[in-house]
Amino acid sequence: MSDTYTVRRATMDDVKDIHALLMENARKGLLLPRALIFLYGHIRNFLVIDDPRGGLAACCALAPVWEDLAEVCSLAVREDLRKQGLGRKIVMACVDDCRILHLKKVFSLTYQAAFFERIGFHEVDKGVLPQKIWADCVHCAKYPDCDETAMFLELN
Repeated sequence: MSDTYTVRRATMDDVKDIHALLMENARKGLLLPRALIFLYGHIRNFLVIDDPRGGLAACCALAPVWEDLAEVCSLAVREDLRKQGLGRKIVMACVDDCRILHLKKVFSLTYQAAFFERIGFHEVDKGVLPQKIWADCVHCAKYPDCDETAMFLELN
């Protein structure tokens, strides 16, 4: 099924749909919410998958954090399209972007650790991500009591 869906770079026209998809997932406790202004400022980091029937099927962002490290974040798949490989497809597109950018390591802070484990990531202590902690996490309402799991993938 995921073969009928194509990953593409997000545009400014996608921001409100990305926001709606992220907020729907945030209300269900699947990820942390993102402000609309954040999405406008970081749209270049986002990839999306369109639903041929209309709307977005999925979104995900790749955010470089340091010279050899990036974060996969804001991964959301529309509820009626889950379990069809779209999450894997869009995350692997982000991993491909890591290779293009010569990034050697990628991580995700997630509530969906089992998903990331199935696609090759492994759990690590958040302490191995000091750049992320000091750049972003200190500004999070959940800091220092973060309940997300850090998942990590080293690229060849």
